[in-house]
Amino acid sequence: MTEPLTADIQRIQRILPHRYPFLLVDRVEGIEGTQAATGIKNVTANEPHFQGHFPGHPIMPGVTIVEAMAQTAGVMVGVALGLEDQRLLLYFMGIDKAKFRRKVIPGDVLEMRIETLRGKPGGKVWKFAGRAEVAGELAAEAEFSAMFDQGDGTAA
Repeated sequence: MTEPLTADIQRIQRILPHRYPFLLVDRVEGIEGTQAATGIKNVTANEPHFQGHFPGHPIMPGVTIVEAMAQTAGVMVGVALGLEDQRLLLYFMGIDKAKFRRKVIPGDVLEMRIETLRGKPGGKVWKFAGRAEVAGELAAEAEFSAMFDQGDGTAA
């Protein structure tokens, strides 16, 4: 059995096209091929969405939590399939069963646990289930589908 893979911020940036302020995952751990992984997001007060959501009571928007889960899924697939430096683009196709259970605030460490529901190497459309937790407490969950494109018209 092979040991699960990881991705630090440098490797993440070789896979995802996202950059500050929209790169929402700092590290991905426990990458088990294309089947499962855990993303880590250190939530900090200097993130731009906190200026307006909400002044004096900063809360990470639910849509950015779901986006962070999707970015984790993208890194998982990118690492598993060796897609570093391949101009990988990911597009949301659908978000289902999204539920928000706990506020995420500056100082929290968001852990996003991702599982693949449907998708295979060479496939363009994938579906994932994600759970975002803070200190073991469920903050959000969703199922989402995404299309992978290498930016040059070829499917991932």
